[in-house]
Amino acid sequence: MSEGYPIKRLVTRLLVLVVVMFAFGFALVPIYDAMCKAFGINGKTGGQYAGTQVVDPARQVRVQFMSTNAIDMVWDFYAKADELEVHPGAVNEMRFVAHNPTDKPMTAQAIPSISPAEAAAYFHKTECFCFSQQVLQPGERIEMPVRFIVDRDLPKDVKHLTLAYTLFDITARQPPIAHVDGQDATRAR
Repeated sequence: MSEGYPIKRLVTRLLVLVVVMFAFGFALVPIYDAMCKAFGINGKTGGQYAGTQVVDPARQVRVQFMSTNAIDMVWDFYAKADELEVHPGAVNEMRFVAHNPTDKPMTAQAIPSISPAEAAAYFHKTECFCFSQQVLQPGERIEMPVRFIVDRDLPKDVKHLTLAYTLFDITARQPPIAHVDGQDATRAR
């Protein structure tokens, strides 16, 4: 009887540990968001912007462009320029280049981030390759535009923004359609 009590106590502690781990899993997203906000990283951009703004020709903001590949992504991926000087309220465009150097079709998804994080609410994309998945055939190279507006209400002390994209290989989850002699074949497996 004395041996049964320690086992019961161990099982109870293990069950409590499982419940705590499960709750912690749900708490990770708000914790992550709070950490990003506190450290000024991973500013999330909104969806497609459909509004218009009046240009502020007296003010300039430097927008820097960065591109990185996720760990298993083999594409060449870069912006055609490192940065632009823009006037708040004006529509601007930057082109990003992607090249699939492999011998198979691949599908990719770009995830944007703005820093400083508090500026993300003032950065509006009117067109972006990040709104949809990109499929490239073997050896294919494309230029993908991002059109954006830096809001006139951007705080005056923010003079520099960084728009960063991370490109992820999602071929396993979203197989591309392979092209054979100019025609679509069945989905690649």
